Amino acid sequence: MSIEAFTQLFDEVFTKGDLDAADRLVAAEIVDHQFAPDGSPGRVLTREQFKQFVRMLRAGLPDLRYSVEDATQDGDKVWIRVRARGTDTGTGQFGHPPTGRPVSIDVIDVARFVDGRMVEHWGVPDRFSVLQQVGHHA
Repeated sequence: MSIEAFTQLFDEVFTKGDLDAADRLVAAEIVDHQFAPDGSPGRVLTREQFKQFVRMLRAGLPDLRYSVEDATQDGDKVWIRVRARGTDTGTGQFGHPPTGRPVSIDVIDVARFVDGRMVEHWGVPDRFSVLQQVGHHA
């Protein structure tokens, strides 16, 4: 079931940092519709590029952990609401030197799965909340 695959992706890959698990949970290429720093939604990512994204995220929040709050499935698409928690102690990926502050990020993710592997992804993390938590103010 795809809900189980998506939950495993958050638990094994994002929380535990087991990038080998991505080999069985993520297709060789995925279409990612999440906003990218270069503004390119709908870009194709290889599995290795996906793993690089996970590495970068975990470098900025080395104690990153996710908890699945809600999940539902309709056909080959899974909607999931997760809360990510970690400490801003890593590479300064939020546009400033690391603050040492804890962050909590609510994320709504939608993914399409084929044969138990993610092939397409839409993500909506609460970026403004993260910026506020690490000291950026509007």
